Amino acid sequence: MPDYCASCGCTNARSLQTRTRGITFHKFPKCSERRRQWERALRREGFVANDRTLLCSEHFRNEDFDRTGQTIRFKAGAVPSVFNFPAHLQRPQPSTRERQRSRKRKAPDHQYEMPSSPKALKAKLDAAMATVRKLWREKSNALARVRRAKKNMKALL
Repeated sequence: MPDYCASCGCTNARSLQTRTRGITFHKFPKCSERRRQWERALRREGFVANDRTLLCSEHFRNEDFDRTGQTIRFKAGAVPSVFNFPAHLQRPQPSTRERQRSRKRKAPDHQYEMPSSPKALKAKLDAAMATVRKLWREKSNALARVRRAKKNMKALL
C-alpha cells in the first residue's frame, strides 16, 4: 500500500519518482506536544495523526533539515511551514498598517539588554557560561587533534 503525504492538496506518494526528485517522507513526532504542532500546521479540521501518518519534505524549509549524516533528520523544533492551502484554509493577511503597528509594539530583544529580574539574569548568564565552556572544550579538542596529527606526521617522516 503506497504512503501519501498528509498535507491538504499534496499528491506526493512515496515512490521511485519522488525519491529521484529528492523528496523524502517523515513520520509525525512521537512527542505529543510536537505532534500537535504539526497537526495544527496542517490546518485540517479534526485531523489526528497516527503512527503511520507521513509528511513529505516539500512542506519544510531547507533550514529545518540536518543533512550532515547519511540519514536526513530534522533539527530540533522543526515544524512544517511550507503549504499551498486552498482558499478556505488561507489565513487573512494583515494590512500594511496593522503590521507596522505590531512591529512598533514589540520591544526589541537585544543581546546587550539586561533582563528585568535577577532569575532571568542568572539564567542568561548560565546559558552564556555553558556556551563558553562548550567552545573551550571544542578548542582544546581541536588543538589535541592538531598535536596528534603533527606527531603522526613526524613519525611518518
